Amino acid sequence: MSQYALILNKNGMGHAPQALSHTLIKNYLQLLSEQEQALLPAAICCYGEGIFLCCSGSPVISSLQRLQERGCVVIVCKTCLSYFEQENALETGTVGTMTDILGVQLQASKTLTL
Repeated sequence: MSQYALILNKNGMGHAPQALSHTLIKNYLQLLSEQEQALLPAAICCYGEGIFLCCSGSPVISSLQRLQERGCVVIVCKTCLSYFEQENALETGTVGTMTDILGVQLQASKTLTL
């Protein structure tokens, strides 16, 4: 299993208009999901506005599901889901707490934040 974690804390990738930001994250996660098993992250942690990437209407649901099927754990912050009132919109990932996210980060040899 890989030793890095991917952090998604924005509803997209980079600081760009929403359409471009969604295109970038969609391309990134699609390419990542096609990599060799050894190159996949051990986990993806979604918090802040990053939780929207796991909810209804997200352009990256299928890529995140593919990454999960390939063994990547996707943790979605429970507090953030509640704050943004998205508990019923979650389509992929496992609801977790900040304790879960911290545990992933402490076990990872490195983290990548998009």
